[in-house]
Amino acid sequence: MDEKEEDKSEESFQKHLVFYQKLNGTISEIEKEMTDMSDEKLLKHLKERIEAIELDKTRIRKLFPSVDAKTWDGLD
Repeated sequence: MDEKEEDKSEESFQKHLVFYQKLNGTISEIEKEMTDMSDEKLLKHLKERIEAIELDKTRIRKLFPSVDAKTWDGLD
């Protein structure tokens, strides 16, 4: 299977920054939801969702290795 080449342009970077911020917002919403929950199965599921989102954030950071850590850390 052919692997598509990722777009690493400035425009793509800006779009990924917005998406990265949305991922952070999603994590915050899930964490808030978890505070009101006691069902272990649901908590496990939500923790796994957060882990998957964190992997996506890592993928985005690796896509743009020339961006300094301060930029990424400022979005977290």
